[in-house]
Amino acid sequence: MKIIYFHGYGSSGATGTVDSLRKLLPECEIIAPDIPVDPQEALPFLKEFCREQQPDLVIGTSMGGMYAQQMFGFRKICVNPAFNMSHMSKVLKTGTHKFFNGRKDNAKEFTITRETIQHFNMMERLQFKGITDFDRENTWGLFGIHDDQVNCYDLFKKYYKNAQRFEGGHRLNEDVLRKVVIPLVRKLEN
Repeated sequence: MKIIYFHGYGSSGATGTVDSLRKLLPECEIIAPDIPVDPQEALPFLKEFCREQQPDLVIGTSMGGMYAQQMFGFRKICVNPAFNMSHMSKVLKTGTHKFFNGRKDNAKEFTITRETIQHFNMMERLQFKGITDFDRENTWGLFGIHDDQVNCYDLFKKYYKNAQRFEGGHRLNEDVLRKVVIPLVRKLEN
């Protein structure tokens, strides 16, 4: 099984979640690109990346879950998807910030401008356009009960039926991967 993983805001394809997925799913090929900061670049890049790679499954967390949801025509798992990035002023704020993990281009910092936030807002307005019956059946949302950063469960349920709450917070850890994500991946493998 080929899985593409989309990381969260300020992270990279080198996040520890990818290492954990590779350890817990050794039979799977896990591919994790670095997502561009601006959604005007990120969304077309990710759509083309999925078209080229033809994954069996896309998994995304937080901002990556928001992008994963938009990979129409692919099976996907959205973990604590952040469908409203432009309204998360504690997270998405103007200025220069450090990446949490090393990136392939060796960038250490990124800049968020008002224009970047506007680009998120414009994308968010259109993010559910294009959902097909296939997508409604093959998109799963996993939502941490103790997530104090994002709460998009009701918005997800407006478009998709496969929503599940789990004991956990916003960030994925190996315990949640073992108890929640991996069992769902195994179910989808079969």
